[in-house]
Parts: sequence; structure tokens; C-alpha cells
Amino acid sequence: MDAQAWALRGRGRARRAADGAVMAVAARAGFVARGLIYCLVGVIALQIAFGGDGDRRQADRGGALEELAGKPFGAALLWVVGAALAGMALWRLSEAVFGGAGPNGHKPSKRAAALGRCLFYVFVSYSVLSYAAGHKGSGSGTSDRSTEDVTAVALGLPGGPWLVGPAGAAVVVAGVWMAVRAVRRKFRDTLRTGEMSGRVRRFTDCFGVVGGAARGIVFAAAGVFAVVAAVRHQPGKAKGMDDTLRSFRELPAGPWLLAVVALGLAAFGVFSWCGARWRAV
Repeated sequence: MDAQAWALRGRGRARRAADGAVMAVAARAGFVARGLIYCLVGVIALQIAFGGDGDRRQADRGGALEELAGKPFGAALLWVVGAALAGMALWRLSEAVFGGAGPNGHKPSKRAAALGRCLFYVFVSYSVLSYAAGHKGSGSGTSDRSTEDVTAVALGLPGGPWLVGPAGAAVVVAGVWMAVRAVRRKFRDTLRTGEMSGRVRRFTDCFGVVGGAARGIVFAAAGVFAVVAAVRHQPGKAKGMDDTLRSFRELPAGPWLLAVVALGLAAFGVFSWCGARWRAV
């Protein structure tokens, strides 16, 4: 058998693996893990909204990991979450290579987006597993400090503000895009809606719209702070997820506004669990 035939056979096997039950389980486990993290972040942000013990916690992935670690069987849960997120990364890689579900899943733009998500989940999975292995700084470090450090390095480069500013603007656009897609219920394109009952469809729509809009708003707000940091050449103006959420509390009716956003992030977590059940993979 010549090399081309071997290559075709190998690609066929990889394609079948990507469409197989193991990959589906990996993807669905990843959605469950993502949902858990967002729900925990939402709960912490809700506590921050009205002061008390919430002020000592971080409303970001690191804070969620610390919350998990403090629970019974917390160490085991961290390993499970890290492995599940690795499964999500693997599934996203298969989408990048072979195309995803849905009518536009094979478009180059969709594959490029899947590759970007793959790299993101590789990083997140690595940070969670490192934290579970005892390297506490890997997963639990505050997102605010990390964001400020990265921004400081970028601003120190030649033309730094012209790197940070457009990057922040891109995050703003991405956040608005997320929110608009959520409100337009574009997430239905990737769900097996035909298999849902009317009640399940309404439930999923509700949490998809509210959760997706809240997530988009938080992303857009973080992007605005990055643009401000670039314009003023002050790395401290850039904010991670925790400080971005806390900034809502400083606005008029702030505690209630932050509470609404926090509930929205928790809603996105529930929507992720819906995806674990109904997502076409």
C-alpha cells in the first residue's frame, strides 16, 4: 500500500474517531466543567455584590478553583474538571481539523475559531491540572494581576499602546458579538432543538439568552478597560474578570447591577449544562 493510501486510511480513522462516542463524551464533559466554573464565578460575584465574605474571594477562574478545592473531595474534583476541559480542547481540535456540526461548521472561519478555542482550553486545562497537582499559582492566581502584568509587558514594547489598544477593541467587539448572538438565539444552530420538548426549548433559550448576554457584557467591559490602559499608558487600568465584575458595583445601583450580571454568569453555567445534553457534537 503506497503512502497516499496510508494517509487516506489514517485520515479516515481520525475522522471516525472525531465523530465517535469517545469524542462526544469528551465534549459533553467539557461543557459540564465549563458550566461548573461559570456557576461558581456567578455565586462568588453575587456575594461580592452585597459585601460580606464575598469581598475576600476572587470572582474568576482562580476563585472558582479555590472554592472547589475547599469542598469535600475537592482535590478529586479538580482533577476531574481539568481532565474534562482537556476533553473540550480535544473536541475543539477535531472541529478545527474536520469541521464542526451545523450548516456552516466546515467554513474556514469556523475552523479557525475552533482552533482558537482549542488553544484556550489547552491553557485552562493545564492551569487547572497544575493547580490540582499542587502548583497553586498555576490556576488560582488572580486574573487581575495576570492581566496587569501582561498589559505592562505589552505597553513596554515599541508601539505598545498600538498593540494593547486594538487588542482591547477586539475584545469589546467580541463581547458585543457574543451578546448579540445570544439575544438572537444563534446558539440554536448548534443544538439538537428538534429533539427537545417545548418546555426544554424555552428553558434552554432563557438561560442561553440571559447567560450569553451577561458573558458578552463582561467581555466588552474588560475590553474597554484595556483600551483605557492603552490610551493612558497605565497597565493598572486593565482589569481581569474579578476587577471587571467589581467595577459594576461602582456604578449607580451598582450592587444590584452586579447581582444581575452575576446571575447572568450563573445562567451561562446552566446553559453550558444544557449544551452538555443537547449540543450537536
